[in-house]
Amino acid sequence: MSETGDLCVELPKDDPFYHHKKKFLSCKGLCVKETLNLSGSLSQQLLNAALEKLLHFGRIVNLDKVEVYFGEDACTPAGIYSVRNEISALSWILSLIPVSCKMQTQVDTFEALRAALKGRINEVVGAEKEKARVVDSYRCEKESKLVEWGQDNGVKTKLQIAQIDGYGRGAIASEDLKFGDVALEIPVSSIISEEYVYNSDMYPILETFDGITSETMLLLWTMREKHNLDSKFKPYFDSLQENFCTGLSFGVDAIMELDGTLLLDEIMQAKELLRERYDELIPLLSNHREVFPPELYTWEHYLWAYFDVIDDEDIETEFSWTTHMLRGTWLSSNHNIFHYGLPTPLLNYLRKAHGLVHHSETDLWKNLEVEIGVLENLQSTFDDMMQNLGDADSIDRENADWDVKLAMEFKERQRKIVSSILDSCSAGIKLVQESITNPPV
Repeated sequence: MSETGDLCVELPKDDPFYHHKKKFLSCKGLCVKETLNLSGSLSQQLLNAALEKLLHFGRIVNLDKVEVYFGEDACTPAGIYSVRNEISALSWILSLIPVSCKMQTQVDTFEALRAALKGRINEVVGAEKEKARVVDSYRCEKESKLVEWGQDNGVKTKLQIAQIDGYGRGAIASEDLKFGDVALEIPVSSIISEEYVYNSDMYPILETFDGITSETMLLLWTMREKHNLDSKFKPYFDSLQENFCTGLSFGVDAIMELDGTLLLDEIMQAKELLRERYDELIPLLSNHREVFPPELYTWEHYLWAYFDVIDDEDIETEFSWTTHMLRGTWLSSNHNIFHYGLPTPLLNYLRKAHGLVHHSETDLWKNLEVEIGVLENLQSTFDDMMQNLGDADSIDRENADWDVKLAMEFKERQRKIVSSILDSCSAGIKLVQESITNPPV
């Protein structure tokens, strides 16, 4: 914020999707850096215009990976991408408004803008409000001990751990919260961080390992600290599950159930990557058994610590437009010609593969035969995928293990997604054929 009352917003240059977001901003008539003059007393009309411009900018800046991929396909006529994105954009703008300034007219303008933003946030939250159904029979004994330990160590909370029907274990507010209230405050001393590794007896050894990351160091520290009866963090470790119910923990039956799905390849690749990392570490650790006891550094303990320490994003392949997000096709809401309810980046990728480099609407109208080819190829690919998925299994889901149930549920969802894609292809082919027969005037 400048002294003249100018509010500057800028797309960070280190944003992983900088070039895509820059293009989105350009389509909205915005640059990567915008300046709004908020000096003096603004009329309600000018204030609303400033808010809308800020909101367009903020939405694009706060797009996540999926929203960036689908772009305008994921955007409603009102310009909203998702509830998450809307809240993030409004909160981001709110954080840019200075708390104080010299001139009273600026104070009034900022207060009006701040009030408008808070009003928008309340509208979005209110529209999505859903009463949590707490399972009273679930006893959160370990979690209660964790909260007590946290409060003894300076944690301040207005949340209560509970089992929520349909969602599992989570947190609910223990009192009414207003926008801006702090729900949870944790002192730095109560956060497990690299500092604990640096002050431990294992750090002089770990720092000699080429290429080791701080996350891996913390993972190795956690594997040992979990079994330390005198650990400051014992109540925290005790509150965690002994086994995490994820695809990486699937048994043989669940893996077999996933045959023919995209998820099977993802799980196997992730397991292979984690196993490679583990196998690289163990020979190094075995030279220092007094610090890294072998019984604490098994593959099972490694997986447990991985779920606790490492972000899932860490094992994702590098984001690429050639890795297409077909699991999110419901975000493609435009079923008109050249869209068909399918992801635009995927269609453009296939058009390019068919020799159509430029994808303006004029180019597409001139090459309707290419559209037919793109849709037929896509239809053929997903016909094969549907065949590989097979029919729904006759397994007794009620009595199946958790991993088999999860695999069955995923496979059923993938059948629905593939079926939706095939329907979109069929409808698209019909739409293009009609346009070839009866071209628009």
